[in-house]
Parts: sequence; C-alpha cells; structure tokens
Amino acid sequence: MSQFAINLIFVGGSFLLYILIALWAKAGSTSDFYVAGGGVHPITNGAAIGADWMSAASFISMAGLIAAGGYANSTFLMGWTGGYVLLAMLLAPYLRKFGKFTVPEFIGDRFYSRNARLVAVLCLIVASVTYVIGQMAGAGVAFSRFLEVDATTGLMIAAVVVFIYAVLGGMKGITYTQVAQYCVLIIAYTIPAIFIAIELTGNPIPPLAMFSTHTESGMPVLDTLNQIVTDLGFREYTADVSNKLNMVLFTLSLMIGTAGLPHVIIRFFTVPKVADARWSAGWALVFIALLYLTAPAVASMARLNLMTTIYPAGTQEEPIEYSERPAWMQTWEETGLITYEDKNNDGRIQVYNDANEEFAGTVAADRGWEGNELNVNNDILVLANPEIANLPGWVIGLIAAGGLAAALSTAAGLLLAISSAVSHDLIKGAINPNISEKGELMAARISMAVAIVVATYLGANPPGFAAQVVALAFGIAAASLFPALMMGIFSKRVNNVGAISGMLCGLVFTLVYIFVYKGWFFISGTNNLPDTADAWVLGISPLSIGAVGALVNFIVAFVVSNATEEPPVEIQELVESVRYPRGAGKAVDH
Repeated sequence: MSQFAINLIFVGGSFLLYILIALWAKAGSTSDFYVAGGGVHPITNGAAIGADWMSAASFISMAGLIAAGGYANSTFLMGWTGGYVLLAMLLAPYLRKFGKFTVPEFIGDRFYSRNARLVAVLCLIVASVTYVIGQMAGAGVAFSRFLEVDATTGLMIAAVVVFIYAVLGGMKGITYTQVAQYCVLIIAYTIPAIFIAIELTGNPIPPLAMFSTHTESGMPVLDTLNQIVTDLGFREYTADVSNKLNMVLFTLSLMIGTAGLPHVIIRFFTVPKVADARWSAGWALVFIALLYLTAPAVASMARLNLMTTIYPAGTQEEPIEYSERPAWMQTWEETGLITYEDKNNDGRIQVYNDANEEFAGTVAADRGWEGNELNVNNDILVLANPEIANLPGWVIGLIAAGGLAAALSTAAGLLLAISSAVSHDLIKGAINPNISEKGELMAARISMAVAIVVATYLGANPPGFAAQVVALAFGIAAASLFPALMMGIFSKRVNNVGAISGMLCGLVFTLVYIFVYKGWFFISGTNNLPDTADAWVLGISPLSIGAVGALVNFIVAFVVSNATEEPPVEIQELVESVRYPRGAGKAVDH
C-alpha cells in the first residue's frame, strides 16, 4: 500500500470520527453552543482543554523551533506551561464563580459598562484571529504534505473541515471532538518519539533518551549534536541566551497571555461547579505534560537526524549529493517547504551557518562553499521526523492525523470564542438585546464562518512560523485581557474608565510595536523596521512586547481609576463575593 493511501486512511478516518461526533452532539441551544450545557466532567474537560491548548504551535511548530534554536527557544515550553499555573490559581475558579458565558460579558458586568464589554470584544477578536492564523498555517503545512497538494490547497481543505464540525457542533460538539483529538494527537506524538529514541539511543523513554548515549557516536546525544552544529558554524544547541531581558519578557508574555486567552477560559464555564474548574485545570496540566515533556527530546532528535542525513559520513566536509537525497526530502520539496539552491555548482547539499562571518570566511571558503544551500521550514520537522528516521508508513500516517488534530482542535476553540463574542457580546449585548435564541445561534454560526474566511486568507501568508504567530497572539492577550481580568477579580478600586483606558492603551501599544516589525495588519512588506535584534528597542522582540503592554495596561488603569470616582458599592460587593468561589451554579445567560 502506498504512503498516500495510508495517509488517507488515517486522516480520513480521524476526520470522519470528528464529524460524526459533531453530528451526535449538535448544539440545539445557545447554552449548548457556548458552554456545552454546563455539565462536562472535569476529566473530560481536562482532555478537551489539553487538545484546545496543544495546537499546531505545540504539535507541529514548537519542537521545530527548539530544534532550530536549541535551549534559547525552550522559553516556549516554560511560558506556556507556567501560564496554566496562573490560570488555575488566579483566574479559572473566580471566573467560574461569576457564571457568565464569555470573557467580555464578565468584563462588561464587573466594570458596569457596555463600552468595557465592547472593548473586550475587540481585544478578544484581535488576539483570537491572530492565533487562528497560526493554526490555519500549521494545518495547511500538514495537509499539503500528507495529501500531496500545494500549501494553499492544504489550507483550503483545513478551512472546510473546521467549518463543518465547528459551525455545526458549537461548544458541545467541539468538547467531545477535542477529547477524541487529544487521544489522536498524544498517541501520534509519542509513538514516533519512542521509535526514534530507541533507534538513536536504545532508550524507549524520549525525555530520558535525550540525555542518553548516542549509539552511533558513543557520546551523549546533546554532546553529539553540539559537536555537529558547532562544526558547521552554528551556536551550541545547549548554549545559553545572550539577551536575558528578552527571554524573561518573552516567557512572562506567554505566561500571562495563557491566563488571558479567551478560548481556554470559556472551557471553565462548561463544568457544573467551581471545584470542577480547579480539577479541570489540574487534569489539563497532566494531559499537556505528556506532550511537553516529550517535545524537547523530539526537537533534539529531529535536528540530529536531519544533520546526519545531510552529512552521513560523520564528517562535515562531505555532504550528500543532491541527486542522492532521500525520498522524504524530495516529497517535502514538492510542497515548497524545503528549497535547495546549488550555489557553488558542485551537486552537493551544503548546510551551514553562512551568517557566521568568521566561519563563512575561513572554513566554508576553504571548502569552496558559497552559502547555505538548503532551507527547511521549521514547521515540518516534527511531521517529517518519522520519514527522516525511516519509520514504518503507518507511523507517518498516524503523525499526519495527529498534527491535523492539533491544529484543527485549537482553531475550532478559537473560532467559538470569536463567534460567541460577536453574537453574544456584540449583537445581543449591545446591538439587539431582544434577539431570539434562534437568531443569536444563527449569528454565532455566521460570525464563525466569517472568521474562518479571514483566518484562511491571512494564513496563506502568515507573519512567521506557526509558534511565532501564536506567540504574537499571546502577547496581545497578555497586554489587553489579562490585566482587566486580574483587576476585575482582585481590585475593588479599578473602575470602568480605568479598565477601558488600560485595555485600549495596552492593545494599541502592543499592536503598534508588532506591526512596525511584522507589517501593518500582518501584510507582508508594510513593516517600518527590519525584524532583527539590532532594530528592536532595548533588544525586546515583537514576540516579547506583550509583557510590557500588560504593564502599560496596569499602570494606566490604576492611574485613571484613582483620578476618577470609585466603583459603585454593589460592584465592590460583587468583587468581594467573586473572591470566595463557593456555591456557584452553572453558567447562565443573564
């Protein structure tokens, strides 16, 4: 059986399962659509949160970024994991106590202002659409390879699949679909990792294999990798970061962005009790840890496999001839995600750090090399890893299904957050409070469809790799929604004027900084400054600016609030009651 047929069986079978679940759990009311009726078990909710959370960025792109950047890119792991602790401890139970459907609804009621609710809708849509761009881009990468089509066609297929099961099922369908997707993606991620760990080290536990002895070289895996990459002019794989400020801000931005992401927060409204919200967060951490502990090992082994494929003789002087490149490389070239240019016309594939002037001017020049000749998209490394390691065809089909499950599960959750903000908070909350439940449900589905179209269009030319685009979304959420939620729960003094001013200042500051380097509204070629460390202010990357934006939000909100009237007494009493999360009933539509 051909690899294409195997891929179709795994991918098609998993999609059929998702669509059947969506039909079985079709939302018949706004309560079903927004919070799955409020009766989801904590373990089920934890698995759904895990799938919702472990997006294309986690499954496809994160290990690729770590593989490319080594220890320096481990900030993705630290920030995203640490954020869940913040979410479980500081936000989830208190928001569940409040008992509303959406994050903007909480902000609107807490800050007793329709304008505050509308600003929160704006922040939510900007953050969520940016996040969805990364998911759709990741899904397009996966589809393009495993269905053997170009990246644009893959993106279109992904959009159609998401449309079918997300628009139809709402939160009720998405919840149970995400449980199935979690099972698919965690199996798909760990099985190839185990195979490769055994092949390289003989140790079947990937996180331990990373620190084990490389069978072929007789040295530890990381030492072997360090030697190979430094011999080619790259930094050591385990080298420390040079800019500690940027690393701290980036980690912090991911952490507080995690705690402010609406598509994760709304999942805590789907459980019956406040205690269940805490248990859901705990179970989600367990489920997420299974992948996140494996990701660094997958990254290091992928980088090692790639380099030893190009330089199979164990010496960096004789790379393989292009005509003898392995089949997996030829297949990925067809997608445009691997490109080769023979710059010195010797028919071989030179891979080295041509940005290292010292190496390029001495070692590379002596060997007759005239530049790096192979460019590999970071987003393909996890998907290509089983092929690089010559694993069986069914493993490749399995990881295809897993990568798509990861991208599509998060995309569905984000689209639901967008649609609920538009239909519930914008249309019902501000434009037409008397809209019927049927009309609100229709508006939710239409807004979700529009969001899919926008995300698909922008996903065709994303402002970075999947994980980088997602990091931008985290920064936007960190700068806009997280401070408002924290102040709404823990400060009686912050009033509506302060909250609105803080959210707008944090959002505008962060977006302007990002657009200056990434292009205005993420349109390629419209950036004002090059996105390089030399051009960043104080060395702060656009991916890290969310932490600074959050500080701006907090400062503006407190200064403006203290210069204006205190919130009404009933609002201060509401804040006090929310702090003690006992006795909350199910989420209701007030």
